[in-house]
Amino acid sequence: MKNIYLYGAPGSGKSTVGKLLANSLNLPFFDLDREIEKITGKSIPQLMTEQGEPVFRELESAGLRKVSLGHTSVVALGGGALLQEANRDCAESSGEVVFLESDLPILLGRVKKEPGRRPLLEGNTQEKLAVLLERRKEHYESFCLRITNNGHRPDKIAWEIQQRVGRFHVRGMGAGYDVVVQPAALERLGEMLDQRGINGKLALVADSNVMPRYGERVLESLRRAGVPAQSLTIQAGEQNKTVATVASLWHGFLQAGLDRNSTIIALGGGVTGDLAGFAAATFMRGIAWVGVPTSLLAMVDSSLGGKTGCDLEEGKNLIGAFHSPRLVISDPNSLSTLPEQEIRSGLGEVVKHGIVADPVLFEMCSQGYEAVKGNLPEIVRRAMAVKINVIEADPFERGLRASLNLGHTIGHAVETASGYRLRHGEAVAIGMVAEARLAERAGIAAIGLTETIAVTLAGLGLPVKVPHDLSLESILQSMRYDKKMNAGALRFALPVKIGEVQAGVEVENLEAAFEEV
Repeated sequence: MKNIYLYGAPGSGKSTVGKLLANSLNLPFFDLDREIEKITGKSIPQLMTEQGEPVFRELESAGLRKVSLGHTSVVALGGGALLQEANRDCAESSGEVVFLESDLPILLGRVKKEPGRRPLLEGNTQEKLAVLLERRKEHYESFCLRITNNGHRPDKIAWEIQQRVGRFHVRGMGAGYDVVVQPAALERLGEMLDQRGINGKLALVADSNVMPRYGERVLESLRRAGVPAQSLTIQAGEQNKTVATVASLWHGFLQAGLDRNSTIIALGGGVTGDLAGFAAATFMRGIAWVGVPTSLLAMVDSSLGGKTGCDLEEGKNLIGAFHSPRLVISDPNSLSTLPEQEIRSGLGEVVKHGIVADPVLFEMCSQGYEAVKGNLPEIVRRAMAVKINVIEADPFERGLRASLNLGHTIGHAVETASGYRLRHGEAVAIGMVAEARLAERAGIAAIGLTETIAVTLAGLGLPVKVPHDLSLESILQSMRYDKKMNAGALRFALPVKIGEVQAGVEVENLEAAFEEV
C-alpha cells in the first residue's frame, strides 16, 4: 500500500483535507511542515529567518524520505516540497501525488487567515502569491491527478480523492475493512496481505473458470510473500450456489488444516464471493476472509457490504449471513479478460448505482457501451463509492441500504424463473425497467423515467423486457419467496428520479410492472 501525498500551492487546503482523508481511510496523517517544526523545535518562519531556505529544503527532503519509508500514511506537503527532482521521485515511487488546485482569490483568502505562517509570502501577500504561482506554473501543471478545491467542503474533497485513487475504508460492521482498487494487485496480493498481518494458514477459493486463469498467479504471489495457500476449486455458475457447495468448502477447509486463525481468499465473481464468504462465516463459528473480485459485477456490488450466502430452489440468497471481509482488493486489469457479456452484466449494477445516488455515473453510462468500456477504472471506482456510502450508513440493511435493492425484487425473480440463463445484471436491468414502470404508475416517479432508464440500459446492450418464454406466473411465484417480504407484503425500492430511490414501497398490482405502455 502506498502513501497518498497532497500537494499544491500555499492555501490549497492540503492539511485540512489531509486530516479528513486520513481519518476516512483509517491511516496516520503527517503534515511535513509540522513534522519539521517538531524535530527542530522552531516554526517554519523562524527556520527560514535564522538558517535560510536552503537549510529548510534539506530538512524537508530528509523528512520526506523518512515518511516515505514508514507505514502507509496521508501526507500534506509544503507548496514547494517537490520542486527538487529527487523529492518528486521519492514521493512518486512511494505513493500517489494528488494535486489540489484553487484559483488565486481562493488561495489568497485562505493564506490571509494564517498571517505569519508563510515566510515566502510576507509583505504584499497578493503580489508575492501571484509571482510564486507564475514561477511554479509549469511545475504545478505537470501533476496529472488533480482535484479542484475552490471553496468546496473539505469532506467532499476528501471523498473525491478516495474515488479518484480507489481507496476506501468501510465502517459500520465489525472492525471495518479496506477496499482497494489497484492495477496489478493480483501479482502483489501476497505482499498486501502480509502488510496487514494476514499470513497464517490460507485457502484460496475460485471457480472452475477463474482458477485456471488466475489461480497460479495468485498462489505464486502468496508464495513470494511467504504465505502459501491451499487452493479449492468449485464449479462455476449460479446453479452451483448451493448449500452442498458450501459443505464441500467446509470439508476442504478441514482437509487443508485450517483453524480459527486462518483466512479464506475468495477469488472470482459474485457467486464465489458469496459462497466462500458464507463458508468463512460459518466455519468454526466464523473465520476471516478476503475478497478478490475479478468480475465487474463483483467489484462494484457483491464484494462490498459483507452479505454472504447461497440459494435455495425457491429463490436467490435465501440462506446467508452478514460477515465482513478483512480486505477487498480489486484489480481492474482482470476485466480485460472478462467476456463481453459479463462486462455488460456488471454494468446493470453500475447503472443501478447511478440511479440510486450518482447522476454523473448514470450520465457516463448513457454515453453507450464503447464509451463506458474505455473508462472502466473510473466507472468501477464511482460505482464502488455509491455502495460504500450506503452500506456505511446502514450496514445491516435496516433502512437506507434497501435502496440498493432497486431492480432486484423483480430481477431476482426473473433470474430464477429463467433457470439462471439470464445473468444477474441482465435480470436486474429488466427489473429496473419494470420497477420504474411501477413507480410511474404509483405517482412516485415522473412520466418518462422508465424510458430514460430503458434507453441507457439498451445502449449498454442489456435487455429491458422479460423474455417471451418466461411465464408471468413463474416470476410472481418466485417473488413470493423473496427475502425482502415483510409482514406478508413485498416491499420495493422504486426510483423517484435519477439519483434518488424510495425504499419500502408496498405494491398491490404487481402485474402492472409487466404491462408495457
